[in-house]
Amino acid sequence: MRVIGDLWRGDLPLGDAFWSWAVLGGILVNLSTSLGFLWLITLDLPLLALGVGYGLSLPFNFVATMGVWRSAARHVGPAIQADLARIAVLVWMGVLSLS
Repeated sequence: MRVIGDLWRGDLPLGDAFWSWAVLGGILVNLSTSLGFLWLITLDLPLLALGVGYGLSLPFNFVATMGVWRSAARHVGPAIQADLARIAVLVWMGVLSLS
């Protein structure tokens, strides 16, 4: 649980927050919740499907986005890396949240 707090506060290095949490974590969480959504739809449980599909993925996407954003603010490398990470995480999480 501590690492989630570190992510939320922006205490993780930018590369870790972006690649591990936003990209890899985003793929894993959103793929699994999408599969759960589809499975529950086939069982004719649409409200539960919505809860699983969006109720689990959207909070993760928000925390990962905020974590990358805050890590970018503390990034000591080139400013362009922080700016590109912010743009990329907004686009990436937007795509994952809408799919």
